[in-house]
Amino acid sequence: MNFNLSQIPARLQRPRISGITMVMDKGLSVNEAQNFLSVNHPHVDVIKLGFGTSFVTPNLAEKLEIYRSYDIPVYFGGTLFEAFLIRNQFDDYLRVCKEYGISYMEVSDGSITIPHAEKCGYIEKLTRHGTVLSEVGSKDAAHIIPPYKWIELMKAELNAGSSYVIAEAREAGNVGIYRGTGEVREGLVQEILTQIPGEKIIWEAPQKAQQLYFIELLGCNVNLGNIAPTEVIPLEAMRIGLRGDTFDLFLDKKEA
Repeated sequence: MNFNLSQIPARLQRPRISGITMVMDKGLSVNEAQNFLSVNHPHVDVIKLGFGTSFVTPNLAEKLEIYRSYDIPVYFGGTLFEAFLIRNQFDDYLRVCKEYGISYMEVSDGSITIPHAEKCGYIEKLTRHGTVLSEVGSKDAAHIIPPYKWIELMKAELNAGSSYVIAEAREAGNVGIYRGTGEVREGLVQEILTQIPGEKIIWEAPQKAQQLYFIELLGCNVNLGNIAPTEVIPLEAMRIGLRGDTFDLFLDKKEA
């Protein structure tokens, strides 16, 4: 950090296994990616090329090389995995990951229906090729999954080899663990946490109020995902009590 302040909560340092910030890149240019990481790289743990953007992004290999130069893993959005799968091109998906040096892979079923045993089978297969993140939850706001089912699915996917389960919210933060208004389904979250270790969950939280909820609930080292590139440093400040929303959260009132 640039100067000394007391009573700053301890953030785990990269490479870290909790306190992760997953950033969603929805189409940064090569120059934008370089500029982004020149400032933000200490606070970024993994980058997702959102949904199917990697298919249409020019100079993809060059941009991936920039991310690689900062030792930050990148993965293709789960929607791209689903796009390959529904076209019976799973082997092609593996070849593309290998061609582009992608060692993190997301398995999701937010847009298509996959029998869960089959989904777990894909997770098991992909663990032979790299680190697997699997997403639980539907992108369809009308598809409400009861808490016991979230827990059951998350347990099975972790047992199949996922390093983390991602709690679905879309890039807007208005489905899955959130209501259409963006409000957190608090009962769902708290029930999930009775059975699934918080450090194994990446909570998609694109909105500031959602990030604040999880920091207040689980502390500065909560795993948060779908963070916009422009929001990484504001989020890091909020994580450690240097934003108005969390200003008092970590202060010892006796010392202050």
